[in-house]
Parts: sequence; C-alpha cells; structure tokens
Amino acid sequence: MNPSEPLPANILIVDDEPNNLSILRQLLSAHGYKVRPILSGELALQAVKTVIPDLILLDIMMPEGKNGFEVCSEIKENENLKDVPIIFLSALDDTENKVRAFQTGGVDYITKPFKQEEVLTRVKTHLMLHQTQKALTEKNRHLQEMNDKLQQALEEIKTLRGILPICCNCKKIRDDQGYWNQIEKYISDRTDADFSHGLCPECVKELYPELNR
Repeated sequence: MNPSEPLPANILIVDDEPNNLSILRQLLSAHGYKVRPILSGELALQAVKTVIPDLILLDIMMPEGKNGFEVCSEIKENENLKDVPIIFLSALDDTENKVRAFQTGGVDYITKPFKQEEVLTRVKTHLMLHQTQKALTEKNRHLQEMNDKLQQALEEIKTLRGILPICCNCKKIRDDQGYWNQIEKYISDRTDADFSHGLCPECVKELYPELNR
C-alpha cells in the first residue's frame, strides 16, 4: 500500500452465528475493509479496547453472556470509544427493539435477513459521517488553540495598557523582574512591534534652534 493512501476502515462484527460472521466478513473484505469477526459480547468489549474500530456491526440476541444492547451501552460509557458508530444488525423487527437500539447509542438498524447492498451502503455512509465528525473535532481543537493564543496576546496587550513604573528622568521602564529597561527594549520583548527613530518638532527646535530662525 502507498504510504500516502489512507488505511482501510477497521470494522468489528459481533454475532454469535458463525455463518453470519463468515458472510459479512467476506462481503466487507471484498470491498477493501479490514474486518474482525467476534462471536460474543464479552470478546467484543475486549477487542474494542485492544484496537479501536472505525465502525461496529452488532447483533442483539446473543444467548451466551451480554446481549447487543448491553455491549453498546458499555461502549458508549467509555470516553475513548463513545464516538465509534454502532450499527445494530438483528432479526428482531419490532419497533420496541429498534427504539431501544437507538436509545442505547446505535446510529442505525439493519434487519436480518439483510441485503448485501444495504449493508454496504449503510456501512459506507456511517464511515463517511464518522470521518467527517473526526475532521470537525480536530478543526475545532485547532481553532481553540488559536483562540487561546489570541487571548494570551490580548492579555499581554492589556498589560502594556496598564500603569507602568517609569523613571521620570531617563524614562526607563521597570519590568516584572525589577529590572529597568529602555522603552524600546521593553516593548520589543512583549510585542512584535518594530521601531523607526526620528525627532518630534519640539525636539528639533530644542536641538537645532538655528533651523527655526
């Protein structure tokens, strides 16, 4: 694989029926996804902590151990895993179970027996939404960092606007460490300002009186 190409999405499939796992693994692998088949809820909870998946296909009725609702709830309670999209895939077709699936944190619900095209379409859609959400989160984090730096700069500007200890004779400014600095150095150390030196009209009259005759 080209190092510049994105890694294939990592999909965890949880179902206690080996035939279902086999069909889904072959289907998704054929379309370029990296698939991890898991036979129980307990093993799924271990697997998601070992390698965080990009998406989970989760069966509901698993007689041995935790069912799909319990697995989903525990995943959503984990700060590191709560954003992983979970698609329920179940033979239960009643409204009550569908509602419960969404209440526990699922993003979608596919009824068995499933159609391959439907599975592929929903998987692709939710992977795309997940990647978009991750990108937005990263962008917001970057904007927050920029905002923090801006606030820090504003605080520094406010410091310059405050009352500054300045010598009434030589006009040096005392810094926070108690040292006296020329005003140019004091401002340069705290801002990006540059200086160009000249003479004001009053100083020109004082220093060069002959020019005013």
